[in-house]
Amino acid sequence: MFGWLVVPPFLDQFQKLLALFPNVWERLRTNLILLSETQSHFDWLPPPPSLNDLLTRLQPLLTDIFANFFTVFSNSLLIILQLIFICFLTITMVMAPKKYRYLFLKLFPSFYRKRGEEILTLSEVALGNWLTGVTINCLFIGTLSGLGLLVLQVKLVLVHALLAGLLNFIPNVGPATSVVFPLMVALLDEPWKIWAILIWYFIIQNIESYWLTPTVMAKQVSLLPAVTLMAQIFFARTFGILGLLLALPLAVVAKTWIEEVLFKDILDPWDSIV
Repeated sequence: MFGWLVVPPFLDQFQKLLALFPNVWERLRTNLILLSETQSHFDWLPPPPSLNDLLTRLQPLLTDIFANFFTVFSNSLLIILQLIFICFLTITMVMAPKKYRYLFLKLFPSFYRKRGEEILTLSEVALGNWLTGVTINCLFIGTLSGLGLLVLQVKLVLVHALLAGLLNFIPNVGPATSVVFPLMVALLDEPWKIWAILIWYFIIQNIESYWLTPTVMAKQVSLLPAVTLMAQIFFARTFGILGLLLALPLAVVAKTWIEEVLFKDILDPWDSIV
């Protein structure tokens, strides 16, 4: 029922949002020209680059993009294939979880398989807790974003709210990305809304960062902010965009195995072994 009510209008608004990109670029270009024309009133400011200067500076970048078009295309295709592969792998594992669990436990020595099964169960619980906490955060961000944009009368509220909630699954990067879309619409509507949107999103992110996340995640799963950031950098550099998307669940699983195997099974009983 939720899908039938939300998905069709979301897709419709998302198409409208994509159609605004040329208009946004044209408005930015117009504002840049107006700024250059009124430069005499702001002599104390450094002169802004002209449109020709910007195009001149962008020309090497555009040349590189066209020169490396095949590389960009192949990388994009690779990401799509990786997403399809992960979805297919997830579906096959969900359909027969016991078989894959059994094969994974066979990798351990016979005396450690029972303990390995316990750690697997703990990993499942940790992943479930993390998913619950992140879902609560995303619902919070999406709801407050939608309410604020509704009050400000920003168009395409549904797509902005859903994107804000969904992109919140990617810490640090997602929230910064989600604010770009309502800013684009505000630029075409009434520019004063840009500052209102920035202030509102800043308030939401601070409430989420300093109150909601510590409150919810402390009860669900404890991941230090520095560990979260390091996990994102490591998995993104190792596996690319998919590593960035899967950084937190992989970090949760890795944390569980490190705590159980390294700390509890090896380091904690070290004195008794010696």
